[in-house]
Amino acid sequence: MQKASGELVKTLKKQKRENNFLLFLDNVKIIKDAISNGFKPKLALVTKEFANEDFSCETFITESSVIKDLADVKTPQGVCVLFEYTQDKPIVPKSHFLVLDGLQDPGNVGTLLRSALASGIECVFILSGVNPTNAKLVRSSAGAVFNIPIFSMQRAEFLEFAKQNNLNLICTDMQGENIFTFKTAKPVGIVIGNEGNGVSEEIKNLCFKTVSIPMKKGIESLNAGVSGSIIMFEITKN
Repeated sequence: MQKASGELVKTLKKQKRENNFLLFLDNVKIIKDAISNGFKPKLALVTKEFANEDFSCETFITESSVIKDLADVKTPQGVCVLFEYTQDKPIVPKSHFLVLDGLQDPGNVGTLLRSALASGIECVFILSGVNPTNAKLVRSSAGAVFNIPIFSMQRAEFLEFAKQNNLNLICTDMQGENIFTFKTAKPVGIVIGNEGNGVSEEIKNLCFKTVSIPMKKGIESLNAGVSGSIIMFEITKN
């Protein structure tokens, strides 16, 4: 195992700033989860404490200060493994799926991915929103980002895809039908809108139904991660 050169570290820092398709993972559990789900690491930087860990790629010894510069947490474990994030061509879902329309908060999206995986959602479409490689998103998804198909695209691309494939979409809004009385015999895409503006008009116009979670008077709304999770579990329970 060789020592990481200053030039290598400099190159990695530049790539981290400029390449949105790279993942710099600094948690051993999440790293191994990514590898077990088919993501191939490009290289690893480790401190001496982690020199015996096998990350299935070329590994370099470095100082904890270098790991800290490349990691996205204040106290990294002493590892940083670089992955290249690739996305498959979007599939036409055969069961319930999730559509995140313009969500920007990586914590919300990570929570929704985790709930999507837990509830049995087939795949997730992220429209004009936060990048799936966002470090906070990866952490808050607790590895779900590696376990469920995710298709990140512009809203206009999804509109065309949905029309071509006759996707059945339901919209979430405060004025919608009670989700606990809503029934469907066909697979649907659950659309969760932007944290501040809700579902865009373009996507809303494709939805055949609007649903909501009944709440006490005076409560404005629920967090997108919470409300989306409740709706996913209700839709997929049967």
